[in-house]
Amino acid sequence: MKVIDHINQANGKTLISFEVLPPLKGKGIGALYSHLDPLMEFRPAYINVTYHRSEHVFKKRGDSTFEKVIIRKRPGTESICAAIMNKYDVDTVPHLICGGFSVNETEDALLNLQYLGIDNVLVLRGDAAKNETAFEAEPGGHRYASDLLRQVMNLNSGIYLEEDLKATSRTTFCIGVAGYPEKHFEAPNMESDLRYLKMKVEGGADYIVTQMFFDNSKYYAFVKACRDAGITVPIIPGIKPVYSKKQLTVLPKTFHIDLPTDLSNEILKCRTDEEVEQVGAEWLLHQSRDLKKNGVPVLHYYTLGKPHIVANVVKQLC
Repeated sequence: MKVIDHINQANGKTLISFEVLPPLKGKGIGALYSHLDPLMEFRPAYINVTYHRSEHVFKKRGDSTFEKVIIRKRPGTESICAAIMNKYDVDTVPHLICGGFSVNETEDALLNLQYLGIDNVLVLRGDAAKNETAFEAEPGGHRYASDLLRQVMNLNSGIYLEEDLKATSRTTFCIGVAGYPEKHFEAPNMESDLRYLKMKVEGGADYIVTQMFFDNSKYYAFVKACRDAGITVPIIPGIKPVYSKKQLTVLPKTFHIDLPTDLSNEILKCRTDEEVEQVGAEWLLHQSRDLKKNGVPVLHYYTLGKPHIVANVVKQLC
């Protein structure tokens, strides 16, 4: 079932969804199931599965030359999504990124998803590779999420890369895109960021899910700015717990977001990360209750290795 159908059929009720990481290579699918098991009692509408592009290292050969070796630390999302659907009977949303894929590889991935009965994708540009200072497109790949979105929409219209194919079948993907309440770090200003977001919605995106935020007022301001710009699709808030002091610097640096002063002050008072977890859980619960009271379509939780914190929060929320 499509994300947009879940939202439309909820009749104003706030749904729950979770986002998970594929297990690290070598860990096995059981690692993911143990992560999801405590969350499934809340009957999430769907599960997002992130994608992580491959990395490369240079290994020295015996002749003193170097060989470029590609390393993929986490499996792709296609099989992971299928496994989740099979075990839990829940819809999944695989992330689809530009980085590391040619357009032909993207088409193959989309067809594999279709064959598996997966009809949702979240379209993202993706981050720069770890050895790059700025995002570089794969040779023969997409540079922007809007280009990737266009390819998905083409398949939804039965338009394949091989133009001479006849009587092609159409895919039926529901497409989500990302929104940034605190502006994408590469955008010169919020107005520019919203202009490109509107282009993606006009290009076929069914809904928007936001980057994490810790100040609900920034989400509400973002929604208002989107509506004022003529963006009418559902805007899903993405939220997560803080669970270590280290995140006071890691989160702003990695995700280009601010943490409210009240939250950072409380975390700085903590003596242990266990105390930080408690502060983070209380903050997440407060955020969740306020967002639900204000009628958001979905509460989308970035679980990121801490499902027990999110589970305890959702249990109190329900």
